[in-house]
Amino acid sequence: MQTLRGRRMSMIMQDPKYSLNPVVRVGRQIAEAYLAHNDVPRAEARERALAMLAAVRIRDPQRVFDLYPHEVSGGMGQRIMIAMMLITEPEVLIADEPTSALDVSVRLQVLDVLDELVRERGLGLIFISHDLNLVRRFCDRVLVMYAGRVVESIAASDLDHAGHPYTRGLLGALPSLEQRRARLPVLQRDPAWLG
Repeated sequence: MQTLRGRRMSMIMQDPKYSLNPVVRVGRQIAEAYLAHNDVPRAEARERALAMLAAVRIRDPQRVFDLYPHEVSGGMGQRIMIAMMLITEPEVLIADEPTSALDVSVRLQVLDVLDELVRERGLGLIFISHDLNLVRRFCDRVLVMYAGRVVESIAASDLDHAGHPYTRGLLGALPSLEQRRARLPVLQRDPAWLG
């Protein structure tokens, strides 16, 4: 698994405050990820970590390198996690609700950083989210899962034309500023959806 994890694929979790070790400085954690897959001196791992902090748009990488996780904001913590997951140069990046713990303005900044790095490095990205509007804006293709199974595969640009009842129900439950409703509909699940 060590040859697969980190080197071939990495995963960004939902909330950096639960993913980063609270008693280890963030720069050291990034460098350790690099050292786990590369037999290099610690000084080289430090330089790589500093370069990754700069790549995820952290203004003062030298200062941030020596901070503990509780000393950084949520958005900076998520960018630190992105740096840690990308320092090993994986082929595929899995992002599990990477912005759910962030406020809207910081969310867009983190997504811009992630989008830029994925494009520059030619990475495959699996983006896991319940936010269909975010998925529509950020993804190319959508796989909708119900009860642990893929029930629909559709281009993100065609999401409004989804055919599966579960996908239609999810879309119907989205609040809208243009269409006022007394209540949002409740999704009535059907065992036949697994068909």
